Amino acid sequence: MSEQLGTLEELPEDYRADMTAAGVAPLWPMMRNVLPHGAPNPVTRPGFWSYAAIRPLLQRAGELTPVEKAERRVLVLSDPGRGAGAMQATASIYLGLQLLLPGETAPAHVHTPSAVRIVVEGKGGYTVVDGEKLPMEEGDLVLTPGGEWHDHGHEGSEPVVWLDALDLPLFVYLEGSYATEGPLQAQRNRPDASQVEYLSSGLAPTRKHGAGTRRYPMMRYPWTRTEAVLNEMAAYTDGDVAELDYVNPETGADVLPTMGFTAMRIGAGQVDNPPLRSSSAAFHVVKGRGTARINFQTIEFGPKDTFTAPVFADIRIAAADDTYLVRVHDRPLQDKLGYYEERAK
Repeated sequence: MSEQLGTLEELPEDYRADMTAAGVAPLWPMMRNVLPHGAPNPVTRPGFWSYAAIRPLLQRAGELTPVEKAERRVLVLSDPGRGAGAMQATASIYLGLQLLLPGETAPAHVHTPSAVRIVVEGKGGYTVVDGEKLPMEEGDLVLTPGGEWHDHGHEGSEPVVWLDALDLPLFVYLEGSYATEGPLQAQRNRPDASQVEYLSSGLAPTRKHGAGTRRYPMMRYPWTRTEAVLNEMAAYTDGDVAELDYVNPETGADVLPTMGFTAMRIGAGQVDNPPLRSSSAAFHVVKGRGTARINFQTIEFGPKDTFTAPVFADIRIAAADDTYLVRVHDRPLQDKLGYYEERAK
């Protein structure tokens, strides 16, 4: 196979002009841009967002912009490879930090992209999805899948902040991203499904004949339970990093079609050194401190920080103390497309 392909400049000027007039272009000068040999050449670069640095900016956003003028008061985490203002943290994952102040409500809407909220700080916030009121406590993972009506409210006394993770870049690329607004939803007078039907792992409501199940039966995954299981697993993993995938309790499938979420516990002094993965990822630190090396970039992280890794990144995470993270990744999408891959280092 030829390594050196012909260039556009080698073609006669009149021929280039005729191609432009006809609305065509030669593939061979651009071939390596879209089909590099051996591995992708990502635009995405490792990113790091210090919560200590961003929190004052969120607080000031709350002073400067009422939620009525923002609809969603969010600071976007932009991929360094694409520059400030980029609406993506990796090629397929959008991240933003959202602030809701006491007494505020964010209006109801429904949109084509799917979203997950990872609660960073505060109490008293909630999300309503299809009439189900979901409490938002630190570390909780709350789903708002594409096509599901949702709104947010705050009944507490201190600011609530959460990390938004969406598959928005995919829908923007497909020119399929849009939202519809509506009135606040009537809330059902009962706890959410994580506190009733799916309170215990391995148990699901009895399937009545002819009754179907909801596509997203459980919308909230409480962190207190997740951390307890991670700690129990860590006692029996012979030094391995404890990991849990967030799944649909009825099917065992990933919680969303295009994004996966994995809770991790890296014990003090432990190192996570995974294989090279074709999926991109974002890591949100729920608790703990340590050092992450992403390719040739070293990051010192602490509680509530967020960092990202592009495809096939060389990742090494060393925990200074017991560290809990949620890894957001696009493996479910790659599995569906049939090309997810892991390579030894």
